[in-house]
Amino acid sequence: MFIGRERELKSLEQLYASGKFEFAVVYGRRRVGKTALLTQFIQGKKAIYFMGVESNAKQNLENLSKSILEYASGIAAETSFVSFQAALECVFKMAEKERVILVLDEYPYVARSSKSLASTLQLLIDKNKDTSKLMLILCGSSMSYMEDQVLAYKAPLYGRRTAQMKLLPFDFEETCRYFNHFKGEDKALAYGIVGGTPQYLLQINDRLSIEENIKNTFLNPISFLYEEPVNLLKQEVREPAIYTAIITAIAAGASRMSEISSKVGEDTNVCASYIKNLISLGIVQKETPYGEKASRKSLYSIEDNMFRFWHRFVLENNSLIARGAADLVYQRIAPQLDHYMGKVFEEICKQYLWKLLLDGRSPVEFASLGRWWGNDPIEKTQAEIDILGEQDKTTALFGECKWTNERVDLGVLETLVHRSHLFQHSKVYCFLFSKSGFTKGCMERATELGNVTLVEYADILEYYEV
Repeated sequence: MFIGRERELKSLEQLYASGKFEFAVVYGRRRVGKTALLTQFIQGKKAIYFMGVESNAKQNLENLSKSILEYASGIAAETSFVSFQAALECVFKMAEKERVILVLDEYPYVARSSKSLASTLQLLIDKNKDTSKLMLILCGSSMSYMEDQVLAYKAPLYGRRTAQMKLLPFDFEETCRYFNHFKGEDKALAYGIVGGTPQYLLQINDRLSIEENIKNTFLNPISFLYEEPVNLLKQEVREPAIYTAIITAIAAGASRMSEISSKVGEDTNVCASYIKNLISLGIVQKETPYGEKASRKSLYSIEDNMFRFWHRFVLENNSLIARGAADLVYQRIAPQLDHYMGKVFEEICKQYLWKLLLDGRSPVEFASLGRWWGNDPIEKTQAEIDILGEQDKTTALFGECKWTNERVDLGVLETLVHRSHLFQHSKVYCFLFSKSGFTKGCMERATELGNVTLVEYADILEYYEV
């Protein structure tokens, strides 16, 4: 069953409806649903679909030839074109009179096997773009290859594309559509342990409890997710062991480059190079205090929830899991889940604020949201703000997020209000988010202040209608 991606499908349909030559580049990390999206898009349309394989040029040319000739004749064909140029010229010829879609999936595999393929495509596009009705789609999972060899300025195909689409994991609202049978906080917990990657979402059974799902998907040696982070890194990078060590260090709490370097046992310059690659893969994120440029205050965290959960809880218990001690390992994990979910809830709250903005219901028209940390000159201590977003120098939004089983009290609100005054904004709006509601004193004070919005986790679910 295909779920989501309405915006991406709409964009592809608009390109298709133009009737003229279109060249779209679709890319994104493995498991994010690129092939599923394109398969859904070409249904009911005249389309040639070809997936490259990690083999030589001869094998890829034979496979492409079969796809083209089967489309042309409607029957399986055993012959092969003499070259990629001849095969692609045939497709361009077909598309002179009717709309045809050509999908080259896993394009990096094909292009690596045939070094001249990109130049051949460039030549044929330049020759036929004004008369062709072809919709060409190049799709790839190798992020570095697609960005450096297809989209980059020096790439042969630079300037030829008419659209590009980077597929990202689903946000919390979209992931909830996979979990119709989960209630309340289980939706957030599921998002917290597997994130928004479609292939990982499919591993979750929303008719079982979160405990059962964790045991089945992470604490079971034969499950898909048990070794997924290691397997994915092996496909994406060289020296996956060092990458795993870096991710594990960050997941365990090392957030500064010096701390990561010390835990991993590698020089900071070496770690910086690896972390840069992890950022490009969407696994790690770099944060600086909101409003400040990159500095020594920068912190690193795991952006991908599945990677964070796995490196936080699975890797260190690997030996026990291999021996079938899923119950024991879960007993170790369970007491830490609320603390683990704190960062996840912050992201859910940010997404909610973006939703309010896009719906025209936010009191602040911010351009970005981020965290802030730094010195509180009044209290003479270090302070943090979970969410901060500015409209301009006079107007800003401040947010605090609490994923606890206790109701948020007046003290938390007063702290948020105090910290909002550390900045020189004349118009301040505060959002206080809570998993479990608010005390009477907190609610009364929020009403008195007038610029405070109290949001329960249940309110977010209700707003999303999930």
